[in-house]
Amino acid sequence: MGILRIVLTVIFILVCLALVVLVLMQEGKSAGLGSISGAAETYWGKNKGRSMEGRLVRYTKILVVLFMLLAIILNLNVF
Repeated sequence: MGILRIVLTVIFILVCLALVVLVLMQEGKSAGLGSISGAAETYWGKNKGRSMEGRLVRYTKILVVLFMLLAIILNLNVF
């Protein structure tokens, strides 16, 4: 069972590093003066899920769930 714990720990470290990189790649959510005039309702604002930013947010959510599951599994001390 020691090998399984080592493998899960390595996967956990890789997920942590990927999560840090994805969070740093995302744009800030600060609302500037453009939000006053309604610039958020542009073409890119409506199709944000299909853009690179939308994919980064989706991948970040997936990695956060994986991070939490691995953290809980590694903390159970059953290995």
